[in-house]
Amino acid sequence: MSLETHLPGARRALALLLGINLFNYIDRYILAALEPEIRKALFAANDPDAMGKSGMLATAFLVSYMVVAPLFGWLADRSSRWMLAGIGVAVWSLASGASGLAGSFAILLMTRVFVGVGEAGYGPAAPTLIADYVAESVRGRVLSLFYLAIPVGSALGYVFGGVVGGTWGWRWPFYLVTLPGLALAGLCYWMPEPRKLLARTSAMHRPASAFWHDLRGLLHNRSYLFNTAAMTAMTFAIGGLSFWIPCYIHEYRGQPDLGRINTLFGAITVGGGLLATLSGGGLADWVSRRHPGGYFLVSGVGMLIAFPLTLLMLVTPFPWFWVMLFLVEFFLFFNTGPANAALVNVTRPSIRATAFAVNIFLIHAFGDAISPPLIGAIADRWRMNAAFLAVSGMIAIAGLFWILGAKFLESDTQASADFTES
Repeated sequence: MSLETHLPGARRALALLLGINLFNYIDRYILAALEPEIRKALFAANDPDAMGKSGMLATAFLVSYMVVAPLFGWLADRSSRWMLAGIGVAVWSLASGASGLAGSFAILLMTRVFVGVGEAGYGPAAPTLIADYVAESVRGRVLSLFYLAIPVGSALGYVFGGVVGGTWGWRWPFYLVTLPGLALAGLCYWMPEPRKLLARTSAMHRPASAFWHDLRGLLHNRSYLFNTAAMTAMTFAIGGLSFWIPCYIHEYRGQPDLGRINTLFGAITVGGGLLATLSGGGLADWVSRRHPGGYFLVSGVGMLIAFPLTLLMLVTPFPWFWVMLFLVEFFLFFNTGPANAALVNVTRPSIRATAFAVNIFLIHAFGDAISPPLIGAIADRWRMNAAFLAVSGMIAIAGLFWILGAKFLESDTQASADFTES
């Protein structure tokens, strides 16, 4: 891929950001891979609400992440984003290691809260750094490379958690990700702030009162609103499905080997997510040169294809279940690069971190902060299939939001570009 960059050192910066994002998702999905073992270790055997409580571990992380993200987004528009990213990575790495030390559900819940706080320092800053390093014409593909960490990191989290947890116990996977995370955090402090290289310092001197003005501006940005609504619906569905898939296959579909389940699920997530994220970003850049709403159209069509495939997956017997799971993941990950590239392109550089932070808050507050405990609670009383059916319709809703928002994307992108040039 030809990388059209604005700044020297762009490839080094992108490599570091990708590495950090990879460990971000490894850490998130270690917990999902180990959930059955953690539930056995920390909950009473006859607890009728054990699965609902277990789902709250995901919610604790997400609530702290989404609540603190707006603060870090505000700071990232006014200070060194690399410094904030380094602090965030260090905090979540230490909290992840502390998760392995937890002797009770309450302590584990608290460590996941601090993992979320750490990720909130990194989440709003990273994509805005990428936007400064590369040109608009290749942002779909570059952000797709960055977000490859979602399928690859998630898969590695399942595999690493399953293999290491199966060999040494559920605590060791948390211990072993701590030092690499701290090393990545240290590298952030050596990176220069791109705003200084671009001679664009006005954003770092915006008054505190400008935050509310920025929020009002986002409320009038139709592409931003449609994109955030679609990402919220998608996150609701994907967050719930991904957290409970290993448990679903193990306990409800009768596959006995949890380690093998996590390994296969991880391999499928890597394969499907890798192919989809790369092809989705490239296709969206190509379509956008021919249709101004291309980023949203590619995202929406992928979700509308994923919805019926998700329903078919729930009734497909093994081993064909694994094929359907691959297809579902392929189309679910198709939007990753295009949706985030669109979010960058329709927001001004001076408020991009704030825009990402607000997006983070909304997609998690109304998305995957709700769905894991909801699925667990429904499964405690009925069956997991019913719970998956209750949330999978959100995949179709996400697709419709992106299709409806496509007609506004050209004008909103141009408005952001005109403001930047002026």
